[in-house]
Order: sequence, then C-alpha cells, then structure tokens
Amino acid sequence: MFLLPLPAAGRFAVRRLNVKRFWGQGLSTTSMTKGLVLGIYSKENADDVPQFTSAGENFDKLVSGKLRKTLNISGPPLKAGKTRIFYGLHEDFPSVVVVGLGKKAAGIDDQENWHEGKENIRAAVAAGCRQVQDLEISSVEVDPCGDAQAAAEGAVLGLYEYDDLKQKKKVVVSAELHGSGDQEAWQKGVLFASGQNLARQLMETPANEMTPTRFAKIIEKSLKSASSKTDVHIRPKSWIEEQEMGSFLSVAKGSDEPPVFLEIHYKGSPNASDPPLVFVGKGITFDSGGISIKPSANMDLMRADMGGAATICSTIVSAAKLSLPVNVIGLTPLCENMPSGKANKPGDVVKAKNGKTIQVDNTDAEGRLVLADALCYAHTFNPKIIINAATLTGAMDVALGSGATGVFTNSSWLWNKLFEASIEMGDRVWRMPLFEHYTRQVVDCQLADVNNIGKYRSAGACTAAAFLKEFVTHPHWAHLDIAGVMTNKDEVPYLRKGMTGRPTRTLIEFLLQFSQDNS
Repeated sequence: MFLLPLPAAGRFAVRRLNVKRFWGQGLSTTSMTKGLVLGIYSKENADDVPQFTSAGENFDKLVSGKLRKTLNISGPPLKAGKTRIFYGLHEDFPSVVVVGLGKKAAGIDDQENWHEGKENIRAAVAAGCRQVQDLEISSVEVDPCGDAQAAAEGAVLGLYEYDDLKQKKKVVVSAELHGSGDQEAWQKGVLFASGQNLARQLMETPANEMTPTRFAKIIEKSLKSASSKTDVHIRPKSWIEEQEMGSFLSVAKGSDEPPVFLEIHYKGSPNASDPPLVFVGKGITFDSGGISIKPSANMDLMRADMGGAATICSTIVSAAKLSLPVNVIGLTPLCENMPSGKANKPGDVVKAKNGKTIQVDNTDAEGRLVLADALCYAHTFNPKIIINAATLTGAMDVALGSGATGVFTNSSWLWNKLFEASIEMGDRVWRMPLFEHYTRQVVDCQLADVNNIGKYRSAGACTAAAFLKEFVTHPHWAHLDIAGVMTNKDEVPYLRKGMTGRPTRTLIEFLLQFSQDNS
C-alpha cells in the first residue's frame, strides 16, 4: 500500500450456532450455564417507559416482572449500545444482559448512509455477548431484537478475536437465537459475519505464516468445503510468465517467496454459459515498500496488504455457502514486495499484459502494478462486471479514514448497486472521482506509457485509480480502495481492535441483490 436444563418446550425454542471454532481445550466452571442478551428501546418521549423487545417482555413475564423492577432501580435508562447485567433472575439464565437498542423506529439515515436500527442492533448485541464472554460463560442466547440477521452479525462479529498464536485464549462463546424467531435470517447473519471473520483472520495472520502459497491453500480448502460448484486454480510463476504479466512479476521478483496467481470459480448460475462477475483482489502478503522502503513504524500492519484478496475471496466463499444463482470468478495476484538485489528499482520500466509500459518511479506503489495485469486478465472472461478491491493508498485513509470505502467507478449503475448494499450492511462506501484531470497526471510520463505515481503529491488515491483505469476497457468496473477501512481501533463498536475484513459483508449483499435482480 502506498502511503463477534432448557426452559419448558414451546416457551423458548432454541437453535445453536457456533460463533467460532474452539481455540483450545478447557472450559470454565460456568460452562454449563447460559447467558442471555435481551434488548430494550429508548424512550420515544420523556414521559414514556422504555419498551422491551417482545423477547424481553416475555422473559420479564416469566420472572414475574423482576427484570423490569431491577432495571428501574439500577440506574438511568440505557442508551444505545450500553449494557447492564443482572444475576439470579432465572435458574436457566444466571446472567442476563440488557442492551440498549436506541429508538424503536430507527430506519435508514440519509445523512449517515446506513440503516440506523440495524447498526444499533449489531453494536448492542456485540456489547452484550462480550459481557457474557467476560464472565467466561461459553453459551449465550441472543434476542433477535426485531432483526435476527443484524443480531447474528453483531454476535458473531463482536465475539471474534484473532488469538490463534496465543497460549492464553478467551472462552469461546456459542451464540444461539433466543425464542422461535426467524431462524433463516439468523443463519444468514451468521454466514455474512463468518465471511467477514474469514477475511479478518487472513489479514491478521503474520506474514511469515500467511505466504502467497498458504493463502491460496486456505482459500482452496474453504471454497471446496463451501460448495461442489467450484474450481480452484493455483497458478505458479511459470504460468504467470506465460501470461506475460510483466508488471506483476516485477514486484514478485524482489522476494524469495514464490508468487501465486490464484483463480477461483463459483458456478452457481443454472445457466453454465452465463457470463460471470469478476472480482480482483490485491494480494501483497507483506509490503515492505521494496527499494522505496517504508518507515519501520507500523510496518507490521503491512501483513494485511492482501486485504483486497482476503475480502474478495471471502465474499466468493460466502456466495458459495449461500448457493447464490450467479457465476463469480475471483482473481488474486499474490506475492511479497521486498527489497533485494533482484527487486524493482525506481526508474525501471516494465511491460504489462496488455502491452503498455510502466515507469516505476516508486516501488512502494506496487499494488497497482500487480492489479494492472490481473485486470487485463479479468477481461478475458467476458464478464458482466469487474470489481477490484485493494488496500491501495495511504491517501485514501487520509481522505475518508475508516468511515467508508472509497469507490472509483465508470458505471453509475454499478455505484448505485454497491451503495444500496452498503446501507443495509452498515459498511459504507463513498464515490470518488475518476476525472481525466487525474489521468493526465499518470500518462504524462518521460520513459513509458504510464507512470506508477502521479506528477504531484496531492490526490494520491485518485491518481492511483486513474492508473488502474488505463488497464480497463469494461464499461462496468469499480475500484474499491480499502486502505482506510483496513484496521479498527474503536470506530466500529462491534469489531474489536485489529484487522476488519471490510467491506466483505457489503460485497456479499451486493452479490445477493444482484442474483435476486437477475433471477
């Protein structure tokens, strides 16, 4: 990148879903007990009494009004995202967490560009589930809170934490839907969130563990287990050379780690000849910057410079699990960007698959070099659309921070579809310009057809997008710069600190809506 004993039958029907795999052996002494997360809305008017969800009302009746009584004397009304925990109200649920859901009528907020009610549920459920996890209780039932999918997403995303390489691990919590609500929506939410968690795991894993070869093998296993309607091609260096992907190879040659071009197919359409949707993901498994080496501070975060590859592959795995009736292809050029005697040097000129020559004035602008060849290859499938995702520029982080993914596209139709999907998922996108103004800054090049950096320091995300546009002829293409949304500190309340896997759920929702529109 360039700078989550049962009550009497019929009263509470429950379905269990594992939130994440067991990291290790050994459960706490409380492992046979369950936690319960219940929602309560904010007051609509000052004189109102805060209203429980239907599940909350039912539980309060079950305990003869003790929940309401105890809540009333425990402090002020709960605000959105806040929690309060109560003990000993019911023998089946020794710990009950009440979570604030905000206004009951909250819907799409045109200023925020998301569905406020769904976001409130995700944040509240995540907070409640973490409270249960802190008590070392290994099972929790979750109130659907009026939207079982959003509740499941909050639970699964909120409980996830990467601790694969730690000896001491948090108690793994199994989340279940409380009551006999919408099981299908709950399952859907689990699948969406699990897709994002796969991307989080891929991005968080250290680069010495997540090599190009290892990444490809993990995706192959995940996709094959998701559906039989899949093909995986792990292309070696010799194939990349045959394809004359000189731009990609110029980046890969600086590392001893062999490059891989990963090509995955999900064939979900009932019509085998139906043109596919092609997703392309930047797969730099570690980015040192190369000869134009990065500062050492925070360079460790560049283990996630394959975030584009992680999100698009996780999206396709999720599409396969959902059995979406659509054909999708994922293309990810995977390699490291390292300094060595074989590495690209500033001023070198390399040739891309489409014959265009590129002057490499900054070796830390390598993502666009590997994407250039992958985008050229994407056109060979006669796709309906091409979407690429990449942690491409530090300038994108400066422009939008973690608020939204920057989208550069030549198709207003495609933009609208991505925007609609992002509103539902709360993982926002924002349209950025693809002006000729920026193209001129990359094609005005002394030694080659195009330069891998712009003439001026300003608008780095825009000139990077303009560079990619030089390798695209398709009328429905979108470039997603995800550098700003790569990590989370505390901005997204239902994600813990670390790599985010964003915007995986938005892309899954996009595919879901696309398949519904075309069925």
